[in-house]
Amino acid sequence: MSEIYVPRLAIGLVHYPVRDRLQKTVATNVTNFDIHDIARAAQVYGVENYYIIHPMQEQLMFVERVLDHWRTGQGAKFNPMRKTALGPVKTAESVEKALADWGVPDCLTIATSARTEWAQRKFTFADLRHQMHVEKRPVFMLFGTGFGMTEDLIRSCSGVLESIRGAPPKDYRHLSVRSAVSICLDRLMGPW
Repeated sequence: MSEIYVPRLAIGLVHYPVRDRLQKTVATNVTNFDIHDIARAAQVYGVENYYIIHPMQEQLMFVERVLDHWRTGQGAKFNPMRKTALGPVKTAESVEKALADWGVPDCLTIATSARTEWAQRKFTFADLRHQMHVEKRPVFMLFGTGFGMTEDLIRSCSGVLESIRGAPPKDYRHLSVRSAVSICLDRLMGPW
């Protein structure tokens, strides 16, 4: 029996640089739900590291307090499954520092965005899945908060993954980032 190949994947939840509704570059606040829910999805789909990316120490300290509670504090005794789920969570001050921490050379950096016109290259889910499972390319996938990542950040990536499209005729595209991460991970790493 041959061993099942699991693609190398890390994800980053980008809180800066992102845009607000007026298209200004801002930093968004970390939310407790994003820490927990994305960590659970990451654990289910074999994500190596889940980085919460924020330049402000106060926000990173908030994340570390939450992680400490569930990994070593009272929460670890109360809910051991949560401790397991939070295993891949790390913090980083920037996308560059997260990439350096993961330390995987020649990985594809893939942005997710409803705005694909800024892409150097566009990937369909099938294309990226092929790169990951057949070509065995490691991937670092970025998810934006607020109103999405900045144009400069998106252009700096290897490419942009196609948008998750809503059902016709509305094609509503304003999912929570937690939902978007789960859908993307299932399409790319699910066993179908």
